[in-house]
Amino acid sequence: MPDVAKPEVTKEDKKAASQKTVVCIEDDRDFLDLIRLMLNDANLKVITALGGQAGLEAIRQNHPDLVLLDLMMPDMHGWEVYMKMRADEQSSNIPVIVVTALATQYDRSFGLRVAKVADYITKPFMASHLRERIQAVLHN
Repeated sequence: MPDVAKPEVTKEDKKAASQKTVVCIEDDRDFLDLIRLMLNDANLKVITALGGQAGLEAIRQNHPDLVLLDLMMPDMHGWEVYMKMRADEQSSNIPVIVVTALATQYDRSFGLRVAKVADYITKPFMASHLRERIQAVLHN
């Protein structure tokens, strides 16, 4: 029986296999770029979506491990995006971290206790804090 050469597994192949996919939904193009920079060295595949409708499409196409979701967007409020995700069998179990400027205790409590999001981060925040919270959710 002839020897069959096995393909060599490279470091890049191992990294890609261990990479988690994150969809970031936001209405500010500059903030999307900033998120991508913040997560550049976090071994994550970051997919950005400009607005709620584009975000839902990105979720459908990419089946991410996590969604970062802004709330105040002109085309569709973040809570509407969240409800549509939860109503769809394919995205109903994807954890969501809300990333928003809505910083009142009421908003935060609603997100964590009523909507049951995985985490609630208010802008502005440090890159290290975002990476820590993402890792905590992904490894939970």
